[in-house]
Amino acid sequence: MTIERSPEATPARIAPLPNLPLFHKLAGRKVVVVGASDGAAWKAELVAAAGAELVHLTDGWQPEDLEGAALAVADMPDRGEALRFVAAARAAGAPVNVIDQTDLCDVQFGTIVNRAPVVIAISTDGGAPMLGQSIRARIESVLPLGLSGWARAALEWRPRLKETLARFEDRRAFWKRFVERAWASPDRAPTLRDRDELLKAVKPSRKGSVALVGAGPGDPELLTLKAVRALQSATVILYDDLVGRDILELARREARRIAVGKTGHGPSCSQKEINARIVELALAGEAVVRLKGGDPLIFGRATEEVDACEAAGISVSIIPGISAAQGAAASLGFSLTERREARRVQFVTGHGADGKLPRDIDWNAIADPVATTVVYMPRKTLRQFAQRALAAGIDPATPALAIACATRADVAHVTATICTIAARAEALPAGAPVTIIIGRVARDRASAATSLAA
Repeated sequence: MTIERSPEATPARIAPLPNLPLFHKLAGRKVVVVGASDGAAWKAELVAAAGAELVHLTDGWQPEDLEGAALAVADMPDRGEALRFVAAARAAGAPVNVIDQTDLCDVQFGTIVNRAPVVIAISTDGGAPMLGQSIRARIESVLPLGLSGWARAALEWRPRLKETLARFEDRRAFWKRFVERAWASPDRAPTLRDRDELLKAVKPSRKGSVALVGAGPGDPELLTLKAVRALQSATVILYDDLVGRDILELARREARRIAVGKTGHGPSCSQKEINARIVELALAGEAVVRLKGGDPLIFGRATEEVDACEAAGISVSIIPGISAAQGAAASLGFSLTERREARRVQFVTGHGADGKLPRDIDWNAIADPVATTVVYMPRKTLRQFAQRALAAGIDPATPALAIACATRADVAHVTATICTIAARAEALPAGAPVTIIIGRVARDRASAATSLAA
């Protein structure tokens, strides 16, 4: 069974980068630095600290000086000379850096936080060096010096760990506990006793795990910390179409991503297929995250996936997310409840198992004037929903609004009454996720939305 999408249908894993950050191994390799300025001297000090065989030329240079160089650096205010240096360096096969002339550079030096072997490099693409320095200062203030000892221990222990713990998930469990202990005692060096205690705490398992994670309504900043941690621990992520690229970008880069969502009322993966794939991956030892838009506990079919996991003896957890209803109300700046006008909130789906309006909706409850009703997945059945609500006695003047892409940059909404909301909602972008809110709290929010956007 295969339910993976083609590469064209899968969002990119990472947003565009102005530069690719790399860490260059220079130990024992020739690096040429040209120039007598403070900037050139600083670059020479940096490459020497990286173990390079430094050739620092302060009184001129010749193309043959660059032969065999792994890196060529120069401080040359004269543009013509700088261009000749770049050409000679590239002819010699050496990446080149010209100080303060970023358009001539193959590589750039970032601002560095040094907790060797932990090294953090910060780049602003040459546009704001002082901003990079301020970021470094903030990181320096919160990063304990003692983390160097823990990082060195990790380098020493890693080969044995690969032999002792064969499964990736067991090694990951070890390193998770290692990190927790490092942050708990950052100012002392770890010992072999630490290593042995951490090993004993890891119980090798042949099965993986599953986490049902709420991705929220769209804004990645609305994810919970627990959701982010789950994404960064996952080896496989099965995600819905409503989950945006910005959220997927928070996952660990190595995680495999599989699109399993539904697009409107068109072709999609069946729930049975999704359940089977979750179980298959977890039984293979993967740390699976089932990533759902909004909250998986609200019309997210979480029960079916939990039941499938439990039937297979797989550990499963649920990490709730901010619901579409909360995101919609927050986007437009109003509360779903008001003490005197809306004392109850009810969530209903406009989309039953057969794709039609559910037959068991309590229409008397929908018509209740002191209730706020939030309708999920309403596009196909909204007109029929409004007609049934009117037939049940809801006040025709009851305010209603439809909001698409709540909390995202492309958010759009229309306001109406229960009588006109279906027609007005047709103006919202096709294919966008839409939520309907009906009740007194949904009075025309146009002014509120305008002030929030400003």
